[in-house]
Amino acid sequence: MAQIPLISGIYGGSSADFERSVPINLTPIAEPGDGSGTGVSKGYLKTIPGIATVHSMPGADRGAAIFGAFHLRVVGSSLLSVTDAGATVLGDVGNDGKPVQFAEGFGRIAIASTERLYYWDGTKLTQVTDPDLGKVLSVTWSDGYFMTTDGSYIVVTELKDPTSVDPLKYGSSEADPDPIVGVMALRGEVSALNRYTIEKFINAGTPGFPFQRSRGSQIPKGVVGPGAYTPFVETFAFCGSARNETASIYLAGAGQAIRISPRALDDVLADLNDDQLSKVELEALNNSGLYQLYVHLPSETWVYHWTASQLLDLPVWSKLSGGATADQPWPARHYLQISNEWWCGTTDKIGRVDATLPTVFGATLGYRFDTPLIYNEGRAAIAHEAELVVRGKANVALSYTNDGQTWSQERFCSEKRLAWRRLGRLNNYRGFRFRGIVKEPVAFARLEVQLEPLNG
Repeated sequence: MAQIPLISGIYGGSSADFERSVPINLTPIAEPGDGSGTGVSKGYLKTIPGIATVHSMPGADRGAAIFGAFHLRVVGSSLLSVTDAGATVLGDVGNDGKPVQFAEGFGRIAIASTERLYYWDGTKLTQVTDPDLGKVLSVTWSDGYFMTTDGSYIVVTELKDPTSVDPLKYGSSEADPDPIVGVMALRGEVSALNRYTIEKFINAGTPGFPFQRSRGSQIPKGVVGPGAYTPFVETFAFCGSARNETASIYLAGAGQAIRISPRALDDVLADLNDDQLSKVELEALNNSGLYQLYVHLPSETWVYHWTASQLLDLPVWSKLSGGATADQPWPARHYLQISNEWWCGTTDKIGRVDATLPTVFGATLGYRFDTPLIYNEGRAAIAHEAELVVRGKANVALSYTNDGQTWSQERFCSEKRLAWRRLGRLNNYRGFRFRGIVKEPVAFARLEVQLEPLNG
């Protein structure tokens, strides 16, 4: 039998092209090459954890952060302190339907919401009313300063009074006349994230604006929106482009951007208009050594698996989708680790990730994955049998394609050994698709196909 890898698949595009297919609602796990893996395959797929509803909410989750002992979330216009027992309203930060940003400083945490800046000090919520602050599109904290941007300037608060702003201490990002969409502090540097460029600043202690541009660190790519970047594996990831380019997903390097998105994701990004691109959100998770980057698009969520990518030496991606047929937008946003648990929110609920649960906020979840195409050196063959090696119990539907576009009728199997026989003739190549509904945790280890080559 021929072993077929499961980490990603191939299918025929709408034109004369082949496109890569990524697993949906499954986590790719790569095995190390030192012999310490399962021995069954070099990688496998496992069903994603479910999400248990903890609290029902009157509005949508807009962001989350930890501050001391507080699990903070903004739901609708309310800043909440969340525990298992309930959610306590701490104050009102307005609601424009957009995600909020948090930045923790000494003794307080800043919240950028509805183009305004708020501080929570563990006791009370206050708004910064200094007119020199201007509108607040993004906030970060570095070296004692809260830093914001209004799209044109970088604004710093006073060291001795974070509620005060000196207009003589404005900074600017002038390598390109593109607007600033965000500011972010990381590893002693502050990045001005512009639409088509990224500039780095370091604290030079100069009079006026205290940060000085680091010219050699400039990245010739920019960011599409205020939520389209996040710290990730000791650097940061972002969705963006240079001028006259379509957007991609990048990791920031030393003066360069390293593209990690597959062509299929780039095609999806290319179809989004500027307003849709500005709403793209990125967030990072590190759970049990699995570094994952979530890319939330308007209608779907893509996941970059950094750990598996390093082991396999190629970018490994998957997708998250809601619904039993995996055709709905992924509902969860703003993942936050509290102790040893992960919390997240959605349009009307706050929940907790539960690896034993098959549902997401009470809804049934489907999964799907395709295989690479089997090519029998241009010769016809008979597919006698396909066996899917599974750990756990599953009712799985198989279909196949001989041209990459049209698929056979699905055939379900729920036996202890998932095997399908009499799969017909292939004249050139053959691809397989598997689909099901998550009933319990399941891992798909390998696929074996028995082919009989035909002469001529």
